[in-house]
Amino acid sequence: MSNTGKQKFDGYASKYDEWFMVNDNLFTSELRLFKKVLGDITGKKLLSVGCGSGLFESYIDSSNIEGIEPSEDMGKIAEKRGINIIKYGLIEDVDLPDNTYDIIYFNGSSSYMENLTPVYEKALKALKPDGKLILLDVPKESAFGFMYLLGKSLNTYDHEYLEGAMPALPYPLALAASGVWHSTEEKIEVLKNLGIEKFDFYQTLVKNPMYTNEEPEEVVEGYKSGGYVAIIAQK
Repeated sequence: MSNTGKQKFDGYASKYDEWFMVNDNLFTSELRLFKKVLGDITGKKLLSVGCGSGLFESYIDSSNIEGIEPSEDMGKIAEKRGINIIKYGLIEDVDLPDNTYDIIYFNGSSSYMENLTPVYEKALKALKPDGKLILLDVPKESAFGFMYLLGKSLNTYDHEYLEGAMPALPYPLALAASGVWHSTEEKIEVLKNLGIEKFDFYQTLVKNPMYTNEEPEEVVEGYKSGGYVAIIAQK
């Protein structure tokens, strides 16, 4: 993410939350994955990198969650939902203390960062020994990733090629188009190069995007089928 992109979510906070509330079953599927991979956070110290509006955190106890968020529009909402924003800006500009957090997670925010290596390296240093770095994302190679990249390249979802193939209410184009979208394998490779050897993977939104909002999905292990995937990297 370049400095010019610091406020790319400003003005879209309400649209972001609205989209999840309208696509309520899809949100429930993603929330199930979020809760599954965080696990029991009682007494643990957490950092959310790119915490957004704190929508997901509003469904859990966020009293021990700190946040970094580039968009003041989003961050102000997150604060009202109980997240302690330690920095309005980019993680690249934050001095994080070493060996401090039990869990550091990126819930969708990796998709808005161009160079992952220095970001993940900084996060790993800030984790306690045996701490967990959790990356939740729409993978570039998933059906959702393809849809967002196609919308980005066409600068519209309203195109004859997409007729009959799009969900009723796709993710706001302005947000999809500003994403970088990394593959799961790319993120795994970055983490391996940083010395990570122990991984766990979970996924949801396995259905075609046309049908993911019909009913909530269960979380399943793995990463090769899901439209939303979690990588858990153990320090």
